[in-house]
Amino acid sequence: MEQAALVGTAFGGLLRRWRNARRLSQLELSLSSEVSQRHLSFLESGRGHPSREMVLHLCDCLDIPLRDRNALLQAAGFAQAFRCSQLDADGMVPVLDALKLILEHHDPFPALVVDRDWNLLMANRGWANLLSLAGEPEALWQRTCGDGARNVVRLCFHADGLRPLIANWEAVAPAILERLHKELAASPSAGLATIIRELQHDHSIPSRWHHLEPGQPLAPVLPIELSAGGAELRLFSMISTFGTPQDITTDELRVETFFPADAGSDGLLRNISGAG
Repeated sequence: MEQAALVGTAFGGLLRRWRNARRLSQLELSLSSEVSQRHLSFLESGRGHPSREMVLHLCDCLDIPLRDRNALLQAAGFAQAFRCSQLDADGMVPVLDALKLILEHHDPFPALVVDRDWNLLMANRGWANLLSLAGEPEALWQRTCGDGARNVVRLCFHADGLRPLIANWEAVAPAILERLHKELAASPSAGLATIIRELQHDHSIPSRWHHLEPGQPLAPVLPIELSAGGAELRLFSMISTFGTPQDITTDELRVETFFPADAGSDGLLRNISGAG
């Protein structure tokens, strides 16, 4: 009986935390989930114990990431439901093939694949060509990330990275920070939280850029203007994810694709790649 109470309390605390993170009252969650407010109250207080089906149902209603759904299942005393596979695992072959296809077909324009902390997993030649505008790519990564993971956020914000090349920095940086804060709120990550803390302690970044407007939606595309070695590039980027993923790794993948915003930028990217 005591063990069941501990399990119920652990699950209830997590459920309440996610409900608050989604800015929902118990009544609002009750209406959207078609679960009585009284039952939700019992679950959150630990006086009630959910079934496995109820845990997954509430996770669906709260749009909880797969990694955190496993945590809720475990807190309720159930086995995890979702695997976390290596990207090169046998079962991930269709996903890996799809990512390779996206990257290859997007050449000569830059495209990359990152994990939930914005660590680089894959990239195409167009991305390497873009980095070459700032110098030798390997040296660039070493300056900005050292021997650690190749993190795209650190690459962009580092004074010896892409930051000096971004002509519209005062528009791009706040937009990136806004996305990072919202991603952290939607899916807590120790790695992403560390990066945000680093940026908050960077005195060259105005503190106001970290202040978000509640409920403000992210822009569908992010315009970026680059200036390097006499070359002027106007791009915009889009970030996409997999629909209905059933594996944690797939759930956390992000594909960022860059497109030329004008004919001059299109021609320059093609010339750099030799596709012009």
